[in-house]
Amino acid sequence: MKIIGVNGSPRKSWNTAVLVMKALEGAAATGATTELFHLYDIDFKGCRSCFACKTIGGRSYGLCNVKDGLLPVLRKIADADALVIGSPIYLGSVTGEIRSFLERLLYPFLAYTLPIGTLFPKKMATAFIYSMNSSEEQSRMRGYEYIFKNHEYYLGTILGSCESLCCFDTCQLDDYSKILMETYDPVKKAERRKDVFPQDCHNAYELGKRLVLGLIAGGK
Repeated sequence: MKIIGVNGSPRKSWNTAVLVMKALEGAAATGATTELFHLYDIDFKGCRSCFACKTIGGRSYGLCNVKDGLLPVLRKIADADALVIGSPIYLGSVTGEIRSFLERLLYPFLAYTLPIGTLFPKKMATAFIYSMNSSEEQSRMRGYEYIFKNHEYYLGTILGSCESLCCFDTCQLDDYSKILMETYDPVKKAERRKDVFPQDCHNAYELGKRLVLGLIAGGK
């Protein structure tokens, strides 16, 4: 059983990356093999709207035809049993790399049928982990719930299922004194990282376990 993790943050050892790695640790503890990809290490762009994946009878029908650094990753994901995606929230949405990744991952499998269908040949369990500076209340006020539900809809409709994990009011820096950051109280941020982030990590670990246990229960 193979679980793929995708880190959509430019940082490899901070909130988002750690949470994705914790989810993979939970999956591995339950018997899965895992692999992690950092999107910012990969040379790729979003969908080119070439419609090769939609051309009936074409060699790339149902498959992305763009040959770049992301293509091998997409092939590995298609062969995997589950997928964990992580992204920080930047300016009210996921990172640009995650958006481009989702275009390339999902659009080739999207079938313009009535109702909307999928060309993906199996059911894949997915999870989306979000980290953000906003509190839970602020995230609701800013309409972030739409982002979470939108991803759940597309990942669920096209690949099979999607679970979301939101980590609020995360700490951005080890040392806030070097950055103009009057918006946040560095003492409270440090306290929250010490007291709350370990629980976020535990929740991510349990999410990874649930993905694998769900696959086992389903006969994988």
